[in-house]
Amino acid sequence: MSSRVAAAQAKEARVPVISVPQDFNSDELYVDLRSIFEHSLFLKCEGFNFAGSIKLKAAAEMVAAAERDGILAPGSFLVESSSGNLGVALSMIAASKGYQFLCVTDSRCNLSTRRLMEALGSQVHIITEPDANGGFLGARIAHVRALCASDNRYVWLNQYANPGNWKAHYHRTAPAIAAAFPLLDVLFVGAGTTGTLMGCARYFRERHRPVRIVAVDSVGSVTFGGAPGPRMIPGLGTSVRPPLLDESYVDDIVRVEETDTIRACHRLARSGFLFGGSTGSVVSGAMGWLDRHDAHELTAVAIAPDLGERYLDTVYQTNWLQGVYGEDVIGAGELTAGSGSV
Repeated sequence: MSSRVAAAQAKEARVPVISVPQDFNSDELYVDLRSIFEHSLFLKCEGFNFAGSIKLKAAAEMVAAAERDGILAPGSFLVESSSGNLGVALSMIAASKGYQFLCVTDSRCNLSTRRLMEALGSQVHIITEPDANGGFLGARIAHVRALCASDNRYVWLNQYANPGNWKAHYHRTAPAIAAAFPLLDVLFVGAGTTGTLMGCARYFRERHRPVRIVAVDSVGSVTFGGAPGPRMIPGLGTSVRPPLLDESYVDDIVRVEETDTIRACHRLARSGFLFGGSTGSVVSGAMGWLDRHDAHELTAVAIAPDLGERYLDTVYQTNWLQGVYGEDVIGAGELTAGSGSV
């Protein structure tokens, strides 16, 4: 049987058949956390694609727009600043399209994430010294600018200001949530570049849907004007206010301590759900908000940006946790069974 006939039969049987990795992205899986936490919260799982996170949507949208605009062409060398997940998504897309890609990250990026980007053929530059404000983002962006100035083949998509970042979620993430939950009351969205936040918030606002948008940020992030501080878990939060952010679309802001992020991750893992640090922050923030509001009759959804495999050496590793946060970071009863030294 020819491969063309086999592909036609698979399509007729509604079996997914793809030719490039970015063509697969599960958009319909939710986990009801009622049995794990005190409140019902539907967790939209965005990690089931070949890039392993929600960042695949933004990466695909920004690359497609750059190609349409003639910014990307054969011989172009993509470069981007990323704490990890967008770097993986761009590595995957670059490999599938034949582009070269260089990710500028910092020392907080998980080792497994760096290795994954390199396995996909990308280069990784690691920034080890923070900028004058004590954060790494400004230093990463300065390095990207220097690279672009040194060689006109470099193309910086600039996820922090690129409208394709939020448009990906305006056109895909938010409509999927709206279709699944027509009576949605509150949506919890983690804030990093704020692309997901802005895309979803704009969608519901423009359609006059009475959905309360709650942004979840990390303590130590300056995104919403908080005091800068150390942050060891990559993903949410920034040390430079994101240009994409328009706070007029945000109804509430919840800030989460990293120790609470860790506790949420381990609580989920003890029930068999291994999620990443960003998801732990969103869940912790959502549960705190629901505790403070009359949530019994509310339909609540939170977006889970990532899965947990890339955090096995950090969030799920006892020695790392105790070395960073102290011996009492998490009690014996809260620890995932089997989390020990490696």
